Formats: sequence, C-alpha cells, structure tokens
Amino acid sequence: MQKDRLSPDKYLEHLDQLLHLEYEEEKAAFAQQTQRRGIYDKVRKGVCWYPISIGNSYYNSLNQYVVEIERREDRETEHSFEYGKPVKFFRADEFGNIEYLNFAATVNYVDGDRLVVILPTENCLAELNTIPKAGIQLYFDETSYRLMFEAMAKVIRSTDNRLAELKEIFHGNRKPETYKFNHIRFPWLNNSQELAVNNVLLAKDVSIVHGPPGTGKTTTLVEAIYETLHRESQVLVCAQSNMAVDWISEKLVERGVPVLRIGNPTRVNDKMLSFTFEKRFENHPDYPLLWQIRRNIRDLYSKLRTSSDREKTRTKINSLKDRATELEIRITENIFGEARVISSTLTSSASKVLTGRKFSTLFIDEAAQALEAACWIAIDKADKVVFAGDHCQLPPTVKSMEAIRGGLDKTLMQEIAKNKPECVTMLNVQYRMNEEIMRFPSEWFYNSQLVSAPEVKYRGILDFDIPIEWIETEDDFTEESVYDNIGKINTSEAELAVSTLRNYIERIGKERILDENIDFGLISPYKAQVYYLRSLLKKDKFFKVFRKQITVNTVDGFQGQERDVIIISLVRSNDEGQIGFLKDLRRMNVAITRAKMKLMIIGNTETMTKYPFYRKLHEYINSLNQ
Repeated sequence: MQKDRLSPDKYLEHLDQLLHLEYEEEKAAFAQQTQRRGIYDKVRKGVCWYPISIGNSYYNSLNQYVVEIERREDRETEHSFEYGKPVKFFRADEFGNIEYLNFAATVNYVDGDRLVVILPTENCLAELNTIPKAGIQLYFDETSYRLMFEAMAKVIRSTDNRLAELKEIFHGNRKPETYKFNHIRFPWLNNSQELAVNNVLLAKDVSIVHGPPGTGKTTTLVEAIYETLHRESQVLVCAQSNMAVDWISEKLVERGVPVLRIGNPTRVNDKMLSFTFEKRFENHPDYPLLWQIRRNIRDLYSKLRTSSDREKTRTKINSLKDRATELEIRITENIFGEARVISSTLTSSASKVLTGRKFSTLFIDEAAQALEAACWIAIDKADKVVFAGDHCQLPPTVKSMEAIRGGLDKTLMQEIAKNKPECVTMLNVQYRMNEEIMRFPSEWFYNSQLVSAPEVKYRGILDFDIPIEWIETEDDFTEESVYDNIGKINTSEAELAVSTLRNYIERIGKERILDENIDFGLISPYKAQVYYLRSLLKKDKFFKVFRKQITVNTVDGFQGQERDVIIISLVRSNDEGQIGFLKDLRRMNVAITRAKMKLMIIGNTETMTKYPFYRKLHEYINSLNQ
C-alpha cells in the first residue's frame, strides 16, 4: 500500500483494517494457545497458574472488590500476568479437563508469585471458594483493541479541531510549525542532546528525539520535560509498556518533579507505588471518611430486602452515593492539582480518571515500539506531541503476516520521521560501548553518525582482549523445534554459551567480579533457548556466587538494558539456511548494542552468513581479530 497515494483519512482507514486483521489473528492464536493445550503446557508457557491458593478479599481504595491469589507450584516458570490483563478462573478434573467460571476478572497488582485480582462482584468469590483445586489463566484482552479501534475511528472522523490538524501534519501536506526564540544552553548535555531539547521547546506541533543505543535518550527526554514544565503547568508522559513508563517516571522523580502514575506499575517497587493514583487516593486525608460512607452504602444494600421502609432506605443510599461522589471528585482534583507530570501507558491514558483532561504537550517514550493506533489514544488529549525512541531497534509486536505486509508494524514516529525529517533530532554521542562494538551498528543502522564518548571509547575488562568475537559452532550443533514448531532450541550451542561464560569469568577472577560488580548478560532470540540456558546455570554450582551478576533473557527482555559482558546465542543451524525472525535486523541491533566492554556471538557461520547483515558482521569481527 503506497501511503503517498492516499489521503490521511484513507491511509488511517487502511491501518484500521490491518488492525482488525491483527485482532482476529491474535484472538485465534490465543484460543489455540489456551483452550486446546493441556494445563501443564499452559503453565510452562506462562499463561496459567495451577493450582492456586485463594487469600484475603477486600474493597480496594477505588471501591473495587479484589482477592489475593498465589501460585503454589512451578514458581520458577516465568509468567505473563501483569496489571490490567483480563483473566479467567477454572476448575479442573483428574483428567485435566477444564471448566471456566462464567465471569472474567482483571489483574490489579503483580508481585512475583502473588496476584491481586479485581472481581466483578462479591458473589464471584463465593463461587471460586467452592472449587477444591482452582486455576487462573490469561484471557484474551479485548480492551486494548477496543480502545485502539475507538481512537482510530475518532481521528478518521475528526474535522475542524486540533486532532484533525495533527492528523494532517502527521500524514498529510500540512507543515509543522515552530516558535522563534534564542537557543538555550545546557552545559551538562552534549551538543546533540542540547539541540534536541531546544527543538522540543521550539516545536508547536511535533518533535522527534531519535535516540540510538547508549546516547542518553532518557537524560535528554527528562531535560525536555523539565524545561517544558517551566512553560506549562502539567504534561502527559506515556509509553507502550509499564516498564518504560516506570523508568521515565523514576528519573523524573529523581529530578524532583511531582509525578502521578496512572495504572499500577507491572513490577511495583516502593518508590513508584507511592506515586500511583491508587496510593495517593488511599493516603488522602478525606479517604477514611469516603471509606466509611462506602461501607455504610454496602450495609444499607444488604439490609434493603428486609427493610420495613425500602423507599426511605433507598433515599438514604442515594444521599450517601451523592456524598461519596462529591468526595471522590474532591480527592481526585486535589491529587491531580499537586502533580506536574501525569504518566501512564498509552492505553491507560484512556483511564476514566483522565476523562475530559487536556494537555498542551504529550511525550511518548519508546514510541518506535508502539502501534500507531495506540498513540492516537493519548494524542487525543494533547495539542503537541514529542516522540522519543529509535525505529532502528525493536518494532511493535505484530503477529499477522498479512498485517505486517500491509504496514501495520510501521509506527507513527517512523512515518513522521520519513515524511517530516525536519522534526527529527538524532542523538549521536554514545556512552555505553567500546568503539569497536559500536562501529558496526553505527555503519549499518545509523549512517556512521555515532561517535563514542572519550570515557568509553577504549573501555575493556581484560588487557589485550578483543572487544567483539564470533564463536563458531560445530556442524553437529543443530536446532530443534519445540512448542508445536513455534519455538527453537539448540542445546549444544547453549552448553557452549555457558562454558564460554564460565571461561571468561575464570579469566577475570571471582574477587574482581564481586568487588567491581561486573555483570553479564546471556541473550537469545528464542524463549526456549533462554529457559534452557537458565536451567544449565541453575544446575551448575560454579555460577551460584555470581547469581546476581548474570541475567539471561530474550532480546525483547534486554531492550533498554546494558551489561559489561554480553553473550548472544543465535540458535539457528540448519541445512536450508533458514533463520526465521532473525531476519528482522532491528532485533539484532538491540542484541549487539547491549554490551559495554565485551561482546561474544555464538552461531553457525554457514547458516547465518547466507544473509548480508550477518555476513558483513562476521567479516567485520574477523577484521578485528587479524
């Protein structure tokens, strides 16, 4: 689909059709994954806990009835439960047959092996308590799609308002406008960071901060937000994931900015928990009175059937409801009045507590990982949008190949960067990698524009060590398919990766690693390989003392992170030269740019070098070793 032949509305209608394709694909895939698999297979996939313990139940600060759930087995298995996701409870017989209870619930809080789940009514708990051995599993999330469909429909229909103007600027021929004022100096920033902050302040409509790996995108974005708050009373800061929202929120809190976090962080820590709307609401001086009024309302409802004067009881209930609503509004306005930054995920920006609120400026972090439709949910609340991210790193997750071919994985940030390049400022000084690790991704992805800060240019751990190596695997190191052929594992390569890690640790020395807190990352694009690597490390007593220094995860799990030493297990090894989604080079850009001082890539050269990127990378590494 050639976008330049379409009007903005036609292009957005095309995207909306692609989004519906993705919705149907994901819905079907979820049904296959959850409904047709056995319980223990679902547990291993991280979409189910079985069996579970039912804990305390109570009304939370937002008057939602919640119950605490804990998993009793398979505690080492990674799971996908997080705040806001819908879930279903089920009972299972001795043969593993599942019967779902006839209500859906929502995850309110996640802490390791413990969930707090919002139930529709108190009666649901009574039904749940009748099951001797219950389980819980993720349910297909219709909410985020509904919000995206609504946002797309609204922007397509928009005329003669700010949303319509932004639509025309982003996708049409309308030129973005700027203010005029003198360049502001920020001596603590480098030149490209300083320029980016100035361009954000100058923009009337849109600005893009393009932050390649290690270039201080978060530092720049925090500065831009801080400076914007000298000119505006409040801004909205969003990102695609809870983790990204938490990260930018924490940095703003450290800068002394009052932040109000909408939606609980996925991994709640004490620092961010105290800034969530729920906690601020609960800690408000008027909350005890509101709680008592709500309790009185519930008591009156329970007495309504047996009341001798039902009309009088209903009148009293309605009066108390009015008083509760008045208190809720007052508490909410006080909380929002104290905040300078409102932070949330893109979908959580549709939260009812933000209904009717408008912001002069919206900042979207990690914008290159967000579907365009999700961005429009938040853009509807703003007059100006600042995108920050890197479209050369991880793209949005899209499962439908037809939708990908149609362009659903092209982000709004990417489209604006292509069509309105004057809006883009690229950060070009990186503070993470040894220059020899940086040089190849700089040449391939960033037109050789990246330069190393002097303090990292020659950084290393061992004397006379080569910062980047390709470790060749043997011919009999072959990949295997797992999880109904949708996952890949290479056990021999995993064992080589672990022995490579052990040898490098021995070369550095235990005392130095612990004293200097040198850390290590094992990355594989495939979850099955990650799980196997973790099991190998867990069984080997040698690594026990280094447990806190070693992280094993997928490429996606390492997005935004860095380690002193990175080992990448590519997994793919076959006669056909098939490498699957390793063809998505943005994923490999993330993997190879996580390393600060040492990068080791383990892979089958014959399979991988059939593709130009991997062939050039292999040649580049060989040139360093000559």
